[in-house]
Order: sequence, then C-alpha cells, then structure tokens
Amino acid sequence: MDKQQLEQTAQALVAPNKGILAADESTPTIKKRFDTIGVDSTAENRIAYREMLFTTEGANENISGVILFDETLRQSLSDGRPVPQALNEIGVIPGIKVDKGAKALALQDGEKVTEGLDGLLDRCKEYYELGARFTKWRAVYTITDDKPSHACIEANAHALARYAAVSQAANLVPIVEPEVLMDGPHTIERCEAVSTWAFSTVFQQLFHQGVHLEGMLLKPNMILSGNECATQAGVEEVAAATVRTLMRTVPASVPGIVFLSGGQSDELATAHLNAMNAMTDAPWELSYSYGRALQAPSLKAWSGAAANVPAAQAAFLHRARCNGAARTGAYSDEMEAAAV
Repeated sequence: MDKQQLEQTAQALVAPNKGILAADESTPTIKKRFDTIGVDSTAENRIAYREMLFTTEGANENISGVILFDETLRQSLSDGRPVPQALNEIGVIPGIKVDKGAKALALQDGEKVTEGLDGLLDRCKEYYELGARFTKWRAVYTITDDKPSHACIEANAHALARYAAVSQAANLVPIVEPEVLMDGPHTIERCEAVSTWAFSTVFQQLFHQGVHLEGMLLKPNMILSGNECATQAGVEEVAAATVRTLMRTVPASVPGIVFLSGGQSDELATAHLNAMNAMTDAPWELSYSYGRALQAPSLKAWSGAAANVPAAQAAFLHRARCNGAARTGAYSDEMEAAAV
C-alpha cells in the first residue's frame, strides 16, 4: 500500500469546487434509464451516452473523477481513445464500481448484504492496470419499525471494511458507501438514529481492518425524511442533521465526504449540499458523488439523438457548475433561473 499515492488521489477527488460523477450504472439500471427516453440499451448507445458526458467541455472544472462500470472502463470513445486515457487527459480521475450488488441477507427478512469480496484483489489489480485509481462499494439499509437489524448493520460494515482494505492493498482509493435508504414513512429523526448507528459501525470495522483513513472517502446518504413521511424536513433541517450525524461518526482524518443524491431531485440535492457548506467549517471536504442528480436533465435532453448532444452537454455542464458552487455555499436559485 502506497499511503502517499492514496492520500494524493483522495485529496484530488475532493479538490475545491469539484466532485465526482457516478456513471457506474449496471446494465439493468442503465436499461431502465434508457427506457424512459425510448432508447435501446446497446453497448453502442451506452458508450455514446457516456462519451457525451465525458467530453463536455468545461465540466472538468467541477468534475474531479468518474465512477465507471466494468464495461465502460474497457470501452473506447469514438476517436479510439480508451475511456481511462480520455478522462486522464482532461484531469479527471477514472474509478470503478467493484461490488457485485446487494443480495438477500440470510435469516433476515427483506434485508440485504453486498457481495463481491471473492476474487476482489485480483480484480482490483486488473482495474489498476486498466487505469482506475479509485473504487466504490455500496451497502444498503432499509428503515422500518424493526429494521435494520444488528445482523444487517454488522454484516455490511464488515464487508465495507474488508473491501476498503483490499482496495488499498491494490493502491486504489476506496469510496465507502453506506446508504440508508429514504424509502418509507420514517421521520428525519429515525433516519438520523439509523445513520448514526450504521456510520459508526462502519468506522469501527474500518479501524479493525487497518484501513488508512487518510486514503479513503465516505459516500453516505444525507439525513432525510422518508419519501412517504407526511412531514418533509426542510433544506436547513436536513443540512443540520446531516452535519451533526457526521460530526458524531466520521473521524477528522478522512479527507472528504462525497454524498450520494439517493432519490432526491437534482436541484434539491444541490441545495442540501450548499446549505451544509454554508453553515459549517467541517473537518472534511463536503462534496458530491451524484448519479441521477447530475445526469437526469442531460439524459432527457439527449434522448439518443446525436443532434441533441450540444443541448445535453449544456444541461450536464449546468448541473456540474451548480454543484461546484454548492461546494462553497455559493449556489443560489438565481443560478437555476439563469439556465432556463
């Protein structure tokens, strides 16, 4: 493990005004996205869409890295350049999703544990050779009156920590993603309690596995009301609860926190991040690792047509700039209005 290299990469991923584009949708997930715009999910269409994002001029001012799916890491752009090479040439760091998805957790009704540890070191070594410099692994936790269970919290924390250790052994920065899902009628207070439990357990396990905290990033959920909750917390309340939870659970030695958007609208995810950065001088960089919240307007504008690429790139660039501004609390409604 090259600690200096890991630290430099982690710091570059959370550089000022920048965040990460999550473009690691699995084949089934990208098909669902393409279905909404009436585009067939072929390998050619998938790389055409992602090339549109990756080649958006100026986006590298606010995008530090891109999380790729295995297929994309191995593909080339239309000009023949391998995707990792093309990203590196504009100063964007290639990363890779390495987990094998959330599967049913034995004896725990409806709960899941993420799999993919078998053969992970060999895969990480290959990904490094292909040009990746960071990885991502997602765990999910469902909130009900009696969930998550201790079994779910412990199993996922242990898997996340083992993944992070393996990733660092291959000189890849691990992005550790414990996602407490917003599905359900639970309150923001319940989300905060469960997230505190989940995050603190993850860091206990990271310590036990010897993970170098200065060479990793955390990708957590924000503290939100459940999407079926009758009373939805406002932007300032979400920001305060999220920062409070992280202060209680995340060591200051972690370089940065790159939030997932987790079902939020693109503008709301930006507003929440902006409020957090406006209200506190946190010990870590508060940044973003958004998928749909960066891509949704661009995907709709593109709709599979080459003629729509300029409009789609303009939509993507706008969302990247808005989130870049939110990194310093400088985002405003006026920024959205100016783009209409």
